[in-house]
Amino acid sequence: MRPAKPLSVLREALAVAAASAALGLAVNEVRRDGLPLVAREPYQTLVPCPEPGGEVAGLAAHDPALESPRTFLVDARSPDEFAHWHLRGAVNVPFDWLDPLPPDRLEWLARTVAASGATRVVVYGDGDRPDSGEFLAKELSGRGIRHVHYVVGGAPALAGGAAP
Repeated sequence: MRPAKPLSVLREALAVAAASAALGLAVNEVRRDGLPLVAREPYQTLVPCPEPGGEVAGLAAHDPALESPRTFLVDARSPDEFAHWHLRGAVNVPFDWLDPLPPDRLEWLARTVAASGATRVVVYGDGDRPDSGEFLAKELSGRGIRHVHYVVGGAPALAGGAAP
């Protein structure tokens, strides 16, 4: 057998590609639900993502509601930050920017809030912009926990005047 010349291999490859493209276009043309070759409407390339979550209200770090026995406190920071400092009575529910709160953790939190007799849930986070506490509060509110608030400025705003 004689080796094929590079030019003939290229010519055959182009012929196969052209025949395949022609066959694909012909089949697409005879199909009732064929794909349009040109978009009928402009594509939306920048679509705003909906922000999940419910309505929450911000509380100032010095709000008296934070010291009420009817307030359930949630710390949205990492376990290390929680161990270093947190408000007395707060529970640690770390906020993950990429994953929603697992259903079993949400159920545990809802049961714990209900058992505490609290009438409001106040979440505080890292105080950054965006604030992890505000986003966890929105997630909790959007997933059925009522009367959820967040501390504006998060833990840094609280740490100035609260005892650990």
